[in-house]
Amino acid sequence: MVDLSTRLGAHPLRSVLLAACGTVGSVVDFARTVEFGMYGAAVAKSVSVEPWPGRPAPRVAPAGEGMLNGIGIQNPGIDAWRIVVSGRLAQLDVEVWGSAVGHRPAEFVTVALGLEAAGVAAVEVNLSCPNLDGPMFALDPAAAAEVVRRVRAAVSIPVGAKLSPNAADVAAVAEAAMGAGASWLVVANTVWGAAFDVETRRPRLSGVVGGYSGPPLKPIALRCVWQVAEALPDAPIVGCGGVRTGADVVEFLLAGASAVAIGTVHFAEPRAARRIIADITEYCDRHDVARITDLVGAAEPW
Repeated sequence: MVDLSTRLGAHPLRSVLLAACGTVGSVVDFARTVEFGMYGAAVAKSVSVEPWPGRPAPRVAPAGEGMLNGIGIQNPGIDAWRIVVSGRLAQLDVEVWGSAVGHRPAEFVTVALGLEAAGVAAVEVNLSCPNLDGPMFALDPAAAAEVVRRVRAAVSIPVGAKLSPNAADVAAVAEAAMGAGASWLVVANTVWGAAFDVETRRPRLSGVVGGYSGPPLKPIALRCVWQVAEALPDAPIVGCGGVRTGADVVEFLLAGASAVAIGTVHFAEPRAARRIIADITEYCDRHDVARITDLVGAAEPW
């Protein structure tokens, strides 16, 4: 039987598979729907300092084989979030990571402290939400580093930095985040996209531009993972973007990721993890792979 456990630097995970931020709510509210026992960790939906109402409807739309979302990170704010989840995380059959978002570095710090107090195992700093007003931290190495540095200094738990495929040089942002103290990198988030209804002539999202996710995102995300792994071979990477099969997971590992998150597939198939784990196991048995970590960065050059 293949060993599916992995590590992100010094942080052990029982499974190579993670549940991506934004797709499993606060985690506690999906405990009866998603088979969290299949995952190494689950990332809760991003939280801000104050409540954010998000964008008006419509804010989710199909787009070919993928999905557009312009939700705007609707959330109750960190204080209300803590009331809901504190005391319940320990009851879950999965390690929970919190996700912090903000308009300024100080806001990320406040949220990260609240997440740590709630009992999360790690904080993911969401530097790359594509549908918020203002500049995206993940597009600027210095701005990304400032957020990571401030959060790293404030909390004692691991800090992951979620990067963007929209960055002109994702490897440069990755290097800045690691230099600022990130424990690992999450590569990557959704890519900017838009769609229009030809009958009504209106945008399919109220904010016009949103984040595009799903299977078409995978080659872009794989390119980002490979570029970051090539530039920073010792950086622990969580790969994500368009994963729906075990073969997709293997591709991300070969490109250099040590763990792989699934996201959009949850909306159509909440229990997809069991099928994906079965796919991975079958692949490893067929290729005599005893440990999933043997596949990390194992792509063969031409």
